[in-house]
Amino acid sequence: MKTKICSAAAAVAMIRSGNTVASSGFVGVGTPEAPIAALEKRFLETGEPRNLTLVFSAAPGDNKSKGLNRLAHNGLVKRLIGGHFKPVPKLAKLALSGKCEAYNLPLGVISHLYREIAGGKPRLFSKVGLGTFVDPRNGGGKMNSRTTEDLVELREFEGEERLFYKTFPIDVAFLRGTTADPSGNVTMEKEAATLDNLLLAMAVKAGGGIVIVQVERIAPAGSLHSRDIEIPGHLVDYVVVAQPEDHMQTYATHYNGALCGEFRAPLDSAPSMKLDERKIIARRAAIELRMGSVVNLGIGIPAGIAAVAAEEKIIESVTLTTEAGSIGGIPQGGLDFGAAINPESILDQNQMFDLIDSGWLDVAFLGFGEVDAQGNVNASKFGGDFAGAGGFINISQNTGRLVFCGMFTAGGLVTEVKDGKLTILQEGRHMKFVEDVEQITFSGEYARDRYQTVLVVTERCVFSLTPDGWELIEVAPGIDIERDILAHMKFRPIIRKPREMVAAIFTEGPMGLDKFPSDAS
Repeated sequence: MKTKICSAAAAVAMIRSGNTVASSGFVGVGTPEAPIAALEKRFLETGEPRNLTLVFSAAPGDNKSKGLNRLAHNGLVKRLIGGHFKPVPKLAKLALSGKCEAYNLPLGVISHLYREIAGGKPRLFSKVGLGTFVDPRNGGGKMNSRTTEDLVELREFEGEERLFYKTFPIDVAFLRGTTADPSGNVTMEKEAATLDNLLLAMAVKAGGGIVIVQVERIAPAGSLHSRDIEIPGHLVDYVVVAQPEDHMQTYATHYNGALCGEFRAPLDSAPSMKLDERKIIARRAAIELRMGSVVNLGIGIPAGIAAVAAEEKIIESVTLTTEAGSIGGIPQGGLDFGAAINPESILDQNQMFDLIDSGWLDVAFLGFGEVDAQGNVNASKFGGDFAGAGGFINISQNTGRLVFCGMFTAGGLVTEVKDGKLTILQEGRHMKFVEDVEQITFSGEYARDRYQTVLVVTERCVFSLTPDGWELIEVAPGIDIERDILAHMKFRPIIRKPREMVAAIFTEGPMGLDKFPSDAS
């Protein structure tokens, strides 16, 4: 039987100018680095291929130069369709400069678009995105003036508004597994997430395209167990064996068996956070955990809630998840985000978003960049920074209880925790509580119409979204409302009788969260 194993250079030589190329990978997890690097090398040496459309859900990149950052070259990219841009700043810069067409769509929508493409469907229809910047009334997800084609349409279905997302053929997929045989059967036993690898292969094959899979090793023909195969060989055209440096489990971790279920790490091995403003926010947010609840943790400060839950010995009393597909265990942060220590199970990403869109989550903890007087939240674009929506829109629109977590001001904030009190030593340069957000990633009006419970937790205070606007409900010990809160907001919240934040948040050692009453917040 003819082998499908070849070099990365030989595989990417099949890509033609004008092709649409999709890549798997979730932030720092599971990126097929070898074919991406080979494609960049081919372009820099030959000027081909040109005018590619790049499609990705969760921005496979390291915030610097790896992953899809390698492909941010003028002439190589004509169009971007992405869910999350923070780890691929070079592509974000290309998009914001107007040097290529660019769309930002919800991560879960892109994941589900793969399914519609695989099934030969012309559209995906969904409520996800209504009232946000993805809504055609607010721009339709277009990132610059050069982008003119409408990929999102507003329609009415059975008396309710829906967004119709246009599908498109995908010519090439870059995927990743652990082991392959000469026939192209692929397993993923050492991968921290399975993501949408199988679904992407199916989507590409629906249009007769090319599937390239990076692995770390080759097994003899017929030796792989059928139940271990995640991508069957008939969906694979080329198998590329990567060098170890191009096949790290994540961009932060070469390999940790506890991230893929090979073994279980001791729970007390999780490091504790130092007592600063980030831990204060994570601790106050963790008070919103209810025993037995299913929880989503977003990237950034919310990921610290997992460390707090482990320190407080309640990690096994809640089910922490990430949109990448991990269920249970201790979700990780930074370039390990999307992976979890000791996961109970790992779903494909599109399956996780099925659960999220169904309202399966009990509570979600998400970051924020700006909050405005109307109850809108911006987590995607502020100033020159473009993070993109990621899974934020799917999660925030389909979860009944939301806790937005972040510092009160941005850019240089310095605090001190001493004697159980918080002191602001240096205020951040940028206000985050503004009259109108730069971009609507979460619609306050949509949330009120759906009777969602919404909190904003900062290091110095907590707000609750009411029918009449934001209400200040808690203040940290040592914080003066006029001096430290109102003086750094562009709007005045409702102030009735705010209580003091729980004192244990501001002391060293565990808070004893396992002993808190369920209605402590």
